[in-house]
Amino acid sequence: MTDQKRRRPLGIALVALASLLAFVAVLAIWVDRQMLNTDNWTRASSEMLQDPTIRNRVAERLVDDLYQNVDVEAEIRAALPPRAQPLAGPAAGALRNFAERAAKEILSRPRAQQAWENANRTAHEQLVQVLKGGGPVVSTGGGVVTLDLRELLTELEARTGVGGRVAGKLPPSAAQITVMRSDQLEAAQDGFKVLDALPIISVVLSLALFGIALAVAPGWRRQAVRSYGFGLVAAGLAGLATRSLVGDSIVNSLVPTEAGKPAAQDVWEIVTELLDQAAIAAIFYGAVLIIGAFLAGPTRLATGIRRVTAPYMREPAIAYAVFAALAAAVILWWAPTPAMRNPVTAILLVVLLALGFEGLRRRIRREFPDADLHDFHQRIRERLAGSYESVRERTASGGSAVVRRASALKSELAGDGPSAPPAAPPAAAATVGAPAAAAPTATDTRVDQLERLARLRDSGALDEQEFRTEKARILGHTSAPVRQ
Repeated sequence: MTDQKRRRPLGIALVALASLLAFVAVLAIWVDRQMLNTDNWTRASSEMLQDPTIRNRVAERLVDDLYQNVDVEAEIRAALPPRAQPLAGPAAGALRNFAERAAKEILSRPRAQQAWENANRTAHEQLVQVLKGGGPVVSTGGGVVTLDLRELLTELEARTGVGGRVAGKLPPSAAQITVMRSDQLEAAQDGFKVLDALPIISVVLSLALFGIALAVAPGWRRQAVRSYGFGLVAAGLAGLATRSLVGDSIVNSLVPTEAGKPAAQDVWEIVTELLDQAAIAAIFYGAVLIIGAFLAGPTRLATGIRRVTAPYMREPAIAYAVFAALAAAVILWWAPTPAMRNPVTAILLVVLLALGFEGLRRRIRREFPDADLHDFHQRIRERLAGSYESVRERTASGGSAVVRRASALKSELAGDGPSAPPAAPPAAAATVGAPAAAAPTATDTRVDQLERLARLRDSGALDEQEFRTEKARILGHTSAPVRQ
């Protein structure tokens, strides 16, 4: 066993471990970009409020807080005359239905949506500050982070028509959603430290292990590139599967009632949108590696592609001009992954693609050392000219054959064409005592024409319908009776 074959199992193990770390990187990048990034969190919260199902649940929560913190029935009873005070209960119930409709209408307006976005931004900034160890605004001693919706609740008070009497009745804790409590602080801070560094660590380790696999098995490099490409595709597919399976589990565990599950499912879809992008990016990068490994492979198709592109790949100016155009189109115009919209990662991707492109170009130069661009163009012109002449000759010969075939058919049917035997020249003088030649009769002429017609049908020159038509014409051509 050669040294390269002994190293191949090590390379396979390194590629497998690198693919596993790629899956970890997909999840870590999602958590870092979605959960720990204030801008992304705020943008996601805005998308949540634009969803009708989530907006209705938030409106119901605001109305519940209003009725839990304020005795609306008592406030209405105090505003009514004594004889109408028994109507305070039904009026409070009717007002609740009106309040829910008003809350849904309020949350659909830009002002309320901006207030919701500001509340989420403030809450997330406080959360990140607490996870980092506190600061001058948020103290880790309290360790409580809340989402304050009091501004929305105050606007709802004014809209319901009892804002003048309810104003100032709400406690400070009204319309607040607790994000984190003090008993969760230590575990949350430890998790933040790990998650904050995990994306970079997992990505660097995955690429490093892949590079080591390429180094330890030089004869297995193309297979290593292809295997790592399949590993990235598998990591992306696993990320998409995680989004679906874990989402169902989380929604079923956190939301016990069926009425709240649609809103929770919509929240999960919005929150994990970046996970979907990271998974698709891994699949895209894996597909690029697989295509590169295929182009460098020994298959007939790959060899044909290299042979055709060899004259251009041997010219650095032409090759890299095409590469630059494709890279600009993919990164600047298409940008299928979020990393391509970041200048630093985009430059890193271009450098890696350029290294792979140069490796493929060198392989083509070694494989086809005699490829010349001028000779290649000359051969193309010669082939095109030869194809044009061949088509023209076939067209001309085909047209002449058709004309000759039509003339022959006409002569055969008429009995006076080239296929008919030439008439014998008249004798200068009859031989004394020789019998005179009998003149051909109409029956002999028709028999000859029918025999020729049958031969044309048997040879395929005429189909059955044409044969019958010409036969009827021949038989009806001479209607006079024939003498015996």
